[in-house]
Amino acid sequence: MKKINNLKIKIFADGADLTKISHLNNKKYIAGFTTNPSLMKSSNVKNYETFSKKLLKIVKKKSISFEVTSDDISEMEIQAYKINSWGKNVFIKIPFTNSKGKKNLKLIKKLSHNNIKLNITALFTYKQVLEVYRVLNKNSESYLSIFAGRIADTGIDPSIIIKQTSKLVKKNRKIKILWASCREIYSIFQADKLNCDIITVPYSLLSKLKLIGKNLNIYSVETSRDFFKDSKDIKFNL
Repeated sequence: MKKINNLKIKIFADGADLTKISHLNNKKYIAGFTTNPSLMKSSNVKNYETFSKKLLKIVKKKSISFEVTSDDISEMEIQAYKINSWGKNVFIKIPFTNSKGKKNLKLIKKLSHNNIKLNITALFTYKQVLEVYRVLNKNSESYLSIFAGRIADTGIDPSIIIKQTSKLVKKNRKIKILWASCREIYSIFQADKLNCDIITVPYSLLSKLKLIGKNLNIYSVETSRDFFKDSKDIKFNL
């Protein structure tokens, strides 16, 4: 199995903990960062702009994506330009639809053709990818965030849409495929094999990178030891 440093794919850290972001920003294998309102909520962020600007003082060069928070198209546009003004390394996350299911294609087209760097998020089908691709400015940087983990949660193989998207964008260097909602370390290697450009990985999984290449026989014994220890700790007596 390849080592992380030998993979073509770029690893982004996904979260909203400033202490962890500061630590990970010093890691060479972390190429960028993503966050969203849900992650900020779980990290008890109180003020979006204050948090984001603190984060940007830590992450000065690597790519970082911030998401608009409004459900209204006009307000989304205002927020997008405001967030864009925060830094040259900022990508604006725009979901494919708002919460009512209305597509944000017109806004995506407008922002993209004004050379705003976009991260189109919550993509679940190839049809959605195709609709977005058709309106994007092919000379402006964009990420297509395909929620592979959530797709897999429904029993559908996400590699199908990844392969289709890879074929669609392979001649365009500005548009990158991002594997989102990563559920396991193996997904990093899977995404790399499928020619994904980026995978965004939560902190809980990044802590498991040290397991890559671990001897499985040793891992088996360690697992048995854990079971035995837990049995003794809770004093099971059959």
